[in-house]
Formats: sequence, C-alpha cells, structure tokens
Amino acid sequence: MAEGSVEREIVGAEETVGEVRLWQAVVVRVIQDWMSGPLRQKRQAEHYLFDDNADFAGVCESAGLDANDLRARLTKIRGRRLDQNQAVAA
Repeated sequence: MAEGSVEREIVGAEETVGEVRLWQAVVVRVIQDWMSGPLRQKRQAEHYLFDDNADFAGVCESAGLDANDLRARLTKIRGRRLDQNQAVAA
C-alpha cells in the first residue's frame, strides 16, 4: 500500500470519528433540553425523541446508536419522571 493512501485512510477514519462524535453531541443536547431546558425546548425535544420520525432514527444511526434502544431507555426515564411529578402534585 502506498504511503499516501495510508495517510488518506487515517485522515478518513479521523473524520468518521469526528462525525460520530458530532452526532452524539446532537443526541446528548436534545436529551439535555428534554430533561432540563426551558418549557418550549422541553416540548420540542419530547416531540423529537418520542414521536416516530425518520430524522431521529437517522441521527441515531449517524451517532452509532440504536434509535429503538435509546427510545426505550428514555421511555423508562420518562415514566419515572411522570411518577415523580404525580407524587409531588399529590
């Protein structure tokens, strides 16, 4: 393998890792907005995370995450948060 092609492969791998990290940061930001953002951001994030849309699945795929698994985990958290809110209101 020529030296130049090895360099291109390494640079390409670094770009791929950077892209994955960028998409992971997008997912983290949406979750942060959903959990502790202002009300409008919470609602927008809730819609994005829990309503079926291809956008969410595509972002998860780009981030190296399984959209269905992530959504299932977030649904559990959502249930606990709803239970806590109901307990506080009672």
